[in-house]
Amino acid sequence: MDHSPSPDAPILFFDSGLGGLTVLGPTRALLPTAPIVYAADYAGLPYGQKSDVELAARVPALLGRLVERYQPRLAVIACNTASTIALAHVRAALDLPIVGTVPAIKPAAEMTRTGVIGVLGTEATVRQRYVDDLGAKFAGDKTVLRHGSPGLVTGAEAKLRGEPVDPAAIERAVAGLRDQPGGDALDVVVLACTHFPLLEDELRTAFGPDVALIDGAAGIARRIAYLTEGQAWPATAPPGIAVFTRSDDRPPPPLAALAPYGLGSIETI
Repeated sequence: MDHSPSPDAPILFFDSGLGGLTVLGPTRALLPTAPIVYAADYAGLPYGQKSDVELAARVPALLGRLVERYQPRLAVIACNTASTIALAHVRAALDLPIVGTVPAIKPAAEMTRTGVIGVLGTEATVRQRYVDDLGAKFAGDKTVLRHGSPGLVTGAEAKLRGEPVDPAAIERAVAGLRDQPGGDALDVVVLACTHFPLLEDELRTAFGPDVALIDGAAGIARRIAYLTEGQAWPATAPPGIAVFTRSDDRPPPPLAALAPYGLGSIETI
């Protein structure tokens, strides 16, 4: 009996907002004709300021609805906060492959020359024991500084809408790492939120040329390609679907902002 998915079965990307587009981009490069459903939980954004208990309940329930509706072959939690808190709950609840997002502490530890690494994420991500464990496992002999920056999530969403990014939010995020003991020796910063690579140019300018920025998107894309190896895909890419949970104070972005990622229509649930 053939259990391989239909060629039309999509890859489901899930994030609190538009940060997961930074994972969708490299995935499209590896799997150019893959059908895509990109889901953003605008009703729940920002995740970084929610409690662990709230997210551990919300994320599996919402993903369950999305899986039932779109029948994906694989789901990607393209959100560090949701992954660090809810990944085990989602895997227990859903019977399909789930790819999570892990802060890129291991490659950062291999890159640093000064031995001082910064982890820039949401408040919820940087307080997780999971991040402690990654630091202990891969960067035990390094100094790992952390800072939670909700302002960067807001800035990334604004930038994708074509609105200006508040320079003060960038400055606060950089100072949050630089001003810690050892921060002047920082030479690698892990962007531990999928929203943050959308602000890579602004952050690169603010940190200066001596600091490398790293994120996990390319590794996640390779993992998705590996897990779907040998599966059938359509001959040409169908327009992707962007799905937003309904929020009265946060309407979906214009389709023009999503089109470069291969998304051709917007739905709300």
